[in-house]
Amino acid sequence: MNNRYGRLAALVYDLDKPVGRVFGKEIEFYRSRLSECRGRILEPGVGTGRLLIPLLEAGLPVEGFDASEDMLERCRTSCRKHGLSPRLELMRFQDFAYEYKFDAIIMPLGTFQLIGDFAEALLVLRRFHDHLLPGGRLIVDLDPLSDFFGDSAGVRSWPTEDGDLITLQAQQASIDHVAQRKVSHLRYERWRDSRLIETQLEVFTLRWWGVNEFALVLKAAGFGDIVISGSHEHGRVPTCEDWMITFEGQRS
Repeated sequence: MNNRYGRLAALVYDLDKPVGRVFGKEIEFYRSRLSECRGRILEPGVGTGRLLIPLLEAGLPVEGFDASEDMLERCRTSCRKHGLSPRLELMRFQDFAYEYKFDAIIMPLGTFQLIGDFAEALLVLRRFHDHLLPGGRLIVDLDPLSDFFGDSAGVRSWPTEDGDLITLQAQQASIDHVAQRKVSHLRYERWRDSRLIETQLEVFTLRWWGVNEFALVLKAAGFGDIVISGSHEHGRVPTCEDWMITFEGQRS
């Protein structure tokens, strides 16, 4: 199963990107773009609540879903620590469903690129469109192409609160320039007193998108008034120097 985010992967995500850790102008950008929302806001692939919790604390009515129960459990725990209780559901991008619609749907920090197939991605965008109120907005962050072609091999490590050491070894398995898809093998290990006590292997797949390509697929999914921004500066045309490219589209 691709992009499973099991127990050790969820722990690493929490250690590497804890709740409230932001990148550049991320929080200010999302707070500004969502400030006029009066209805519900949805974050698909909510993960451990890194962005969800700061947005909730800013008074925004955000809820979310994720396909990983391990990620959701960490999110629920962090929400409780912050005195928050948003609706959080175990669902997938491909078949999520709500009985109500949203003012906005957000996918920060490249989460949408976890959908590795073009046709499936288009269907998910159409599902987003169907779950928005008239005038509702979709905001999606995508990593630039340069992030996909660097050296992804290596070992990273994080100490835990209880004194263990978590390591992650990533190895590129394949890259398909036609399907625009990169597959990596991830090996998570937990060490205690120099002894390996737990191992988890995951297959990690990401799809890259061209800027004009993604604008066209948003239009094909029914979105209009598309704005493309570089590094969370709304309306600024992206350049090769930008670390993130954000797309915003509206349901008419």
